[in-house]
Amino acid sequence: MPLPQLDRILEIEPGQSIRAIKCLSLSEDYLQDHFPRFPVMPGVLMLEALYQASAWLVRATYDFDYPNVVLREARNVKYQDFVAPGRQLVVEATIFKTEENLITVKTQGSMDNRVAVSGRLILERVTADQVNPAMKSVVPRTRSVLMEQYSLLLHGQTNMSQTT
Repeated sequence: MPLPQLDRILEIEPGQSIRAIKCLSLSEDYLQDHFPRFPVMPGVLMLEALYQASAWLVRATYDFDYPNVVLREARNVKYQDFVAPGRQLVVEATIFKTEENLITVKTQGSMDNRVAVSGRLILERVTADQVNPAMKSVVPRTRSVLMEQYSLLLHGQTNMSQTT
């Protein structure tokens, strides 16, 4: 995750749901350009926050046996409010349907109990060796790093650059 969009996992029930938070700070690099006189979180990063929370839910559900969670499709994504610096985006995802390696989740991001973004995401759980058999040797390390990052998010320590 080159741009982590979650600061903390507030609640998680593997196999069911997750609730996480993103605190938007004016120090986010992209806010210098998006937009200088009206800084707001870009819609694509709001969607990324929904995806990242959903991916953590899928990983935890399968005990990190599938460290790679790929976004296959985003459906019915609706943007209803801006997220400005100083605001907190509370991200929620609930597993709606599972079919083999595909997991459909209902997601939403809200501020002060008002929905800012929502949609359904279709995710696919894969292992690195499914993508490329030569990658089989990195799967244990990938799993370990992701479990460390997950632990940091659960305990509110968000400087994840130390674990990569």
